[in-house]
Amino acid sequence: MYYICIMDLERNNAQMRKGVLELCILSIVSKEDAYASDIIEKLKEAKLIVVEGTLYPLLTRLKNEGLLSYRWEESTQGPPRKYYRITESGQKVLDGMALDWTELVESVERLLKERL
Repeated sequence: MYYICIMDLERNNAQMRKGVLELCILSIVSKEDAYASDIIEKLKEAKLIVVEGTLYPLLTRLKNEGLLSYRWEESTQGPPRKYYRITESGQKVLDGMALDWTELVESVERLLKERL
């Protein structure tokens, strides 16, 4: 039974992390244009481990929704690199998501404190 509980906790943790990736990616790119591996590195530093197979479809979706754009830049170490930047629409969405996130965190923290 203990093993099943640990598996459920790990699955819940993974789902929560996936749910905030869009917010985190927009936040990272809002500071400066970023290459996909730069985004992955910043997510890893924040302990939001992401693999390329998860990131690229999300970047494509954000681009298709008009929240990100990209430019190609020549690289001295191989093929050209695609750098992502936030669009004006993306910044507005990020601002709204950040406000929603803050309200959600405050609400959850309040409920967690009540249980103590």
